[in-house]
Amino acid sequence: MTWHQMWAGWRAEYIASAAVGGNQPGPGQTGSVFTRILQSGVSDDDAYIVNRGVQCFVILNAYPYNSGHMLIMPYREIGELELLTADEHAEMFALTTAAVRAAKAAYRPDGINVGMNLGEAAGAGIPGHLHVHVVPRWNADSNFMTTTATTRVIPESLPLTLSKLRDAWPAVE
Repeated sequence: MTWHQMWAGWRAEYIASAAVGGNQPGPGQTGSVFTRILQSGVSDDDAYIVNRGVQCFVILNAYPYNSGHMLIMPYREIGELELLTADEHAEMFALTTAAVRAAKAAYRPDGINVGMNLGEAAGAGIPGHLHVHVVPRWNADSNFMTTTATTRVIPESLPLTLSKLRDAWPAVE
């Protein structure tokens, strides 16, 4: 068996910026970037919120690994998995399953990554607001731009991604 590695070095700058204040509140603001989005009064379209539940919501990753990259999280700002209430836990994973189904319907990927980075050392860019990543994947979806130009090519805009996933969502519930 031959092992292949896919590097995502282009993410290092984003993660480092979070550690030095890139995702920190500005003057007069509190909470994580997700909490600030929720409190901003911005429309779900402008915030790229795919779906809302009672305890949790689904939002597009503004810095996606691939088209269709969603984040599922509780409205309540917590950073530890074990601090979820039973209702938050149940809804977060029900929405994660729905997000996987929507991604499959909208994109027909070869596979999907579902995961959590718990804590800064584990790669959490925003460690104070727990979230699950759902990332559609295709065979050989790494490209030369990632390795030679520290750039990732995402072939569609976030508004188009939002539209595709919302259109697919009713089919999965």
